Amino acid sequence: MSDGEIVVSHLAKQYRAVRAVDDLSFAVEPGRVTGFLGPNGAGKTTTLRMLLNLVTPSAGTATIGGQRYADLTDPLRRVGAVLEASSAHRARTGRNHLRAIGAAAGFPARRADQVLELVGLTPAARRKFKGYSMGMRQRLGIAAAMLGDPGVLILDEPANGLDPEGIRWMRDLLKRLADEGRTVLVSSHLLSEMQLLADDVLIIAKGKLVTHGSVSDVVDGRAHAGPVRVRTPQAEQLTAALGSAATVTTGEDGALLVSGVDAPAVGAAALRAGVELHELVAEKPDLERVFLDLTAGKADIR
Repeated sequence: MSDGEIVVSHLAKQYRAVRAVDDLSFAVEPGRVTGFLGPNGAGKTTTLRMLLNLVTPSAGTATIGGQRYADLTDPLRRVGAVLEASSAHRARTGRNHLRAIGAAAGFPARRADQVLELVGLTPAARRKFKGYSMGMRQRLGIAAAMLGDPGVLILDEPANGLDPEGIRWMRDLLKRLADEGRTVLVSSHLLSEMQLLADDVLIIAKGKLVTHGSVSDVVDGRAHAGPVRVRTPQAEQLTAALGSAATVTTGEDGALLVSGVDAPAVGAAALRAGVELHELVAEKPDLERVFLDLTAGKADIR
C-alpha cells in the first residue's frame, strides 16, 4: 500500500436516529485528483472528519497509507487538510499566522513565505487577516495545509469564495500537486469545475456509495441517459410516431429533446412515419447531468 493511499472500509456513523454514513468503502490513489461529490446531507464532511479522526466512526475504518490519521508520525508532513475557510487572529498578518503554525510544528520560518508564494498570497503577506476576502482566506488555508509539504491533501469545498480567476488558479494548483504524485481528495458542489479538475470521482448519497471511477468512465457509462436532440419541421408527427415510450420536450432553441429511446429508434420512427429530419444527435451527458440522475431524490432535507 502506498503511503498516500486513502482507504475507507465499511465506514459508518450513527447520530441517534440519523445514519450519516452507511457502510461506505472506497480507495483514493496517489497521483490523481479525486472529486468527492454528493447532495446536501450525503455524509461527505462527516466522512472527511472521520478520515482525520475528528469524528469517531460507529463502524469501519478510514486510513491513510494503512494507518489512522491519529497514529501517523509527524502527521502535518503526511497530510494537509482544509475543512473550512481559514481562521486566524484578526490582527495577525497572513505571514505571521503561518509562521505561528509552522513554529508549533517545527517548520522553519522561511516555509511561511514559500507557501504564501505557492498560493499567490505574497502581495498580501503583511496584510492583517481581518482585511482578507473569503477567497484569500481559502488560499491561506491551503497555504497552512502545505506547510509540511504533505503527500496527501484533503480539501472540503476549497473553491468557496473564489472568483472565476481564483477557481482556475485552484484547478491548476491541485492538478500540479497531483502530477507531483500527491493524493488529492476534494469535496465540492461545483460539478462543472469537478469535470475539469478531477481525474476520478466518488459520488455518495444518504451516506452510501453511488458510484466511483474515472470521470470519463462515470460519464460515458451513463451515455444512454442523455437526450436525443432532433430538429424537424414535423414535430407533432414525430412525437406521435415515437409513442408513449419516449418523452419529448422542446429546448430553448426550438430543437426537440427526446428521452426514453435512443437515436437509432428515433431515426427508425421518423423513417416509418415519413418525417423529415434536419438534425439527429445523441447528446453526451456531462458530469452534472449524471450526478443529478444518480442522486435524484436522495438529498437529505431534514
